[in-house]
Amino acid sequence: MPTRTRRAPWAVIMAGGAGTRFWPLSRQRHPKQFLRLDGPRTMLQEAVARLRGAVPPRRVLVVAPPALAGLVRQQLPALPAENLLREPAARGTAACLALAAAHVARRDPQGLLAVLTADHVIADRAAFRSCLARAFEVASEGWLVTFGIRPTHPETGYGYVRLGARIDRGRPPAHRAAGFIEKPDARAARRLLARGDARWNSGMFAWRVDAFLAEVVRHAPQVARVAAALAGGGGVAARRAYGRLAPAPVDVVVMERAARIAVVEATFDWSDVGSWDAMPSLWGADAAGNARRGATLLVDCRDSVVHSGSRLVAVLGVEGLVVVETPDAVLVCPRARAQEVRRIVAALPRAGQRRLG
Repeated sequence: MPTRTRRAPWAVIMAGGAGTRFWPLSRQRHPKQFLRLDGPRTMLQEAVARLRGAVPPRRVLVVAPPALAGLVRQQLPALPAENLLREPAARGTAACLALAAAHVARRDPQGLLAVLTADHVIADRAAFRSCLARAFEVASEGWLVTFGIRPTHPETGYGYVRLGARIDRGRPPAHRAAGFIEKPDARAARRLLARGDARWNSGMFAWRVDAFLAEVVRHAPQVARVAAALAGGGGVAARRAYGRLAPAPVDVVVMERAARIAVVEATFDWSDVGSWDAMPSLWGADAAGNARRGATLLVDCRDSVVHSGSRLVAVLGVEGLVVVETPDAVLVCPRARAQEVRRIVAALPRAGQRRLG
């Protein structure tokens, strides 16, 4: 259809996460998305590379806080200067994505925008690009699109979205969203898995910038005004106003309230690599279920994750443990509590170890 061919694809990659659950490898000044967790590229570089053939490099934007802008420039030297968006303060994904959409709208009011993150792992690039093309197709009709991941287990760390009626006969399937579920407890997660109509809400989206900004104006007019002012070069006053916004996620501000929300079923493999517990899926595991990197020696160990950064790490007779060594810090915790590593990061200042955060 003509409306589809006239609209140019854009992408914004959010690169501002703190990555606290990957301490001590991930630090405030060098968080997870800038690490090489597997392979020669960092997670940010991989996020850009998988867009090749789907979005022209000149239309790929990265949004990050000023403190991380230098790392972005270092790792993405080909990124046009105007495509690095500096977010004045962390105010949640609603404000961040309103800012990105406002920037795109000034350059291309008819643009389609894919919203991606710098810290997801997607190995099948061809399937990813196919789903992205499908999401752009659906978004061109005015839908706000989220990518739904078929659950593999009753995960309590993700939000879910339920599938409603099919929108059309295109492939991969696209459905009307029938409802969002915040991170459930274990029992509720098992019920969602058994239903078969729920998908993990991936935190990746696609929409027309005009359609998205219209919803932000409707549901969060102050966010829309501040984002537009900042994108228009509003200077110190706009940056201060942005810093005064109440932090809020885009799911709550827009996606759970708008009328035309669609779910494109992802056919690609996906992991948000949320904690050290996810490393076996990325690194692989030996016959005893251990995942390891660096100089490690494991004897009579099972289902453990061991990382060495600067010296031999030898582990004997443990099960279900995480051991991570860096030159200035060592983490030891049960794999089952890997999501809680951020508590250590929060405790560092109280222990007089702020420099290690």
